[in-house]
Amino acid sequence: MYTGPVGSADLTQQIHDYNVHIDANDVFWMIRVGDDAVDVDFDQGRAGLRVSRLGVFDDHDAANSLTDGLGLPGGLGFSYPQIPSVAPTRAIVSFDIEWNGIVSAAQISNAAQRFKGSFFETGATISWSAEQPGFRFQSEAPNPARNSISVLGREQNGVFFG
Repeated sequence: MYTGPVGSADLTQQIHDYNVHIDANDVFWMIRVGDDAVDVDFDQGRAGLRVSRLGVFDDHDAANSLTDGLGLPGGLGFSYPQIPSVAPTRAIVSFDIEWNGIVSAAQISNAAQRFKGSFFETGATISWSAEQPGFRFQSEAPNPARNSISVLGREQNGVFFG
């Protein structure tokens, strides 16, 4: 969440960064959800992801998330601002994402990079909430008109390329 305009990437305007941290296998911000959380009918260009009351951390901003709460010192010759250290806070998030309605389709194949896939541009909506001590957020009602672009895809790469 940012205090600035929608789409801002200015870390100085970020006030919440909800994630599940990096696991023991160095997997970034990902966890397995129950099979009942996902519903996909790829051929119809429809999918849903529903997660309720997932325990996460609020690291305040991406810099603290990536540095385990150490922030960024600034002044190292890179174009990023100083970000103060912030300890993570336990939080709970819930979300309901729906993809539906094929707008366009594309087939991509790149044998040199061992990648191919089928992709559908679709409509999508999301409802999202977060809770933690002293703060609660609930997104506005889902509105398909606010969607910029959404894509469903099936891909094969690396050893699965064939």
